[in-house]
Amino acid sequence: MAGTDNKYDAVIVGAGFSGLYMLHKLRKAGFSAIVLEKADQVGGTWHWNRYPGARCDIPSLQYSYQFDEDLQQDWSWGEKYSAQPEILDYLNHVADRFDLRKDIIFNTEVFSCDFNERTLVWTTETSTDTYKSKFCIMATGCLSVPNKPNLPGLEDFEGELLHTGSWPVEPVDFTNKKVAIIGTGSSSIQSIPVIAQEAKELYVFQRTANYSIPSNNGPMDQEEEKLVKSRYQEFREENYLNGFGIAGLEEEALAVEATEDERRIKFEDRWKKEGLGFLGAYSDLMFDQDANKLAANFVRQKIMQLVDDQETAKLLSPEHCIGGKRLCVDTGYFETFNQPNVHLINLNKDPIKGIQSSSIGNETDTYEIDTLILATGFDAITGAITSIDVKGRNGISLKDQWRSGAKSYLGLGISNFPNLFTVTGPGSPSVLSNMVPSIEQHVNWITDCIAWMKDNNKSVIESTQLAEEEWMSQVNEIADQTVYRHVESWYNGSNIKEKSKDFLPYIGVPTYTDQITEVVNNDYQGFIFDKSN
Repeated sequence: MAGTDNKYDAVIVGAGFSGLYMLHKLRKAGFSAIVLEKADQVGGTWHWNRYPGARCDIPSLQYSYQFDEDLQQDWSWGEKYSAQPEILDYLNHVADRFDLRKDIIFNTEVFSCDFNERTLVWTTETSTDTYKSKFCIMATGCLSVPNKPNLPGLEDFEGELLHTGSWPVEPVDFTNKKVAIIGTGSSSIQSIPVIAQEAKELYVFQRTANYSIPSNNGPMDQEEEKLVKSRYQEFREENYLNGFGIAGLEEEALAVEATEDERRIKFEDRWKKEGLGFLGAYSDLMFDQDANKLAANFVRQKIMQLVDDQETAKLLSPEHCIGGKRLCVDTGYFETFNQPNVHLINLNKDPIKGIQSSSIGNETDTYEIDTLILATGFDAITGAITSIDVKGRNGISLKDQWRSGAKSYLGLGISNFPNLFTVTGPGSPSVLSNMVPSIEQHVNWITDCIAWMKDNNKSVIESTQLAEEEWMSQVNEIADQTVYRHVESWYNGSNIKEKSKDFLPYIGVPTYTDQITEVVNNDYQGFIFDKSN
């Protein structure tokens, strides 16, 4: 089934973790595939997010592929939590090791994907060429489209303008510069301690404070790495048994049933060791608001201890549920505000009035700056897909279909869009899980489905609207039982003004795993097929 004249069994959009493995898996199964990538190299998120301090918040030994045992054994990580350059090196190694580059077209932006109901072929238009395929696979990532805020006068700024989600390849020198950074989410929390070491002055503009837990990062523990590699298969299986897809994260005990001393000891231990694992200290932290308050109060107390100026400490102490927004992992973030060159500006009290050629101002003050950094996040989960003009049956636009809320079946298929698959799409655990195991799970499922279709003489697969509606209802019913519903976040599109405010990730990796397996065992229940001509 070799591709000729730009005709393939599958066109894959994106060359990050998802796209690379999707290509490898399809090729091994005997299908022709091509990857279309906007950047000039592999990496996806880890290509674009090169800001200072960029680092994964999942332990390195778990944030990696498991599909090849030799790869697992041969590759060694330098740190407990890998920095962006090391992750990018890893992905380049994978691309070379499995000879993937020959089927990747770089420097190619995808403009549109159009399904022809008569020929049952997808046509993908790009900045360089046109490609035709039986299947179209969106491996576009969940955090790929930067959110660029509409700030008055932004176009007038003549200094250095940067976005953490599309950072320059060449290192940025902040020495003796006055720098402003807008936003205090994960990228800001990671970059601020690094930038503050160089910048003459650093002005941090904050609307909403965020919780952050120390990463307690350091060199990889060689004994731990050796132990994990000795039982990698079992270790990886544990990923799918944990609610967040991270082995060893959760405990069954309830915070509301523990004594004050027991909670203090447990929280303290997690604070010193676990990063994101802090939320796994007790099983009720994300489901019981009273339990959540106990954890939140502990972190707030830590912030008050770490920050010398108590007014600043109060501003840095979140008021919402812990974990309702993405929990951040840091290296000295709160302590950075003890430096005399670091200044916190409260946008709730004094919003930005306007930006001029060399300054940013609010009602009470004007800050002369050389560099302006937008750490304003992403159009998460759906943005990378809807930024492409995707058209299915009867010319229906995916962007239009999702205008009142993104819906998919299992995060894999979408009604009215035959032979279109999404890797970690809306309605899957995606950003509420360890992404790499979730990616591998989806890629394996998609490949097996395509192979099954070939063996059973099927030409088209499409999720039913009913299955889609019932599935997204389940996604929301589960979310309603958690603290996520009590917080505005990018999980529910609250950071994008024009976006429908729907909770999109599926909560619970084990339950999700059981359900997608059951769908296959029931002859792909919820999907419909057309026979081949």
